[in-house]
Amino acid sequence: MYNLQIVKEKLYSTNASLVVLYSNGECKEYYQNRINDIKEILKENREALQGAIIADKVIGKVAGSILTVAGVKEIYADVMSKYAITVLDKNNIRYEYRNLVNYVQNNEKTGMCPMESKYKEESDINKIYNDLIV
Repeated sequence: MYNLQIVKEKLYSTNASLVVLYSNGECKEYYQNRINDIKEILKENREALQGAIIADKVIGKVAGSILTVAGVKEIYADVMSKYAITVLDKNNIRYEYRNLVNYVQNNEKTGMCPMESKYKEESDINKIYNDLIV
């Protein structure tokens, strides 16, 4: 079984919101919503996600940008936005998804997620990373 399949299966079997297979071989599940787990991991150790393989419930442009700058190698998402795909393609990040959406929805499902809306036109992924992580 390849590594992306391992994190993907763990995402569904544990009902985690994020599963990370770190470059050292450790695999951990996280359960917070939105990008909170990613932010905590990177605030604790900026190098933590270098070479990691992740599975996440939702990947939009903001998460895709942060993970790209952080050095993630591969990403699986249950739901991925077209905005995220643009970032991942441009930066040669390997990805898979179950459902492709035009954009990540807000919690009320009445429109675009505020973060996706705020950064949808931003072309500098380092700015997104610095705004939210640094």
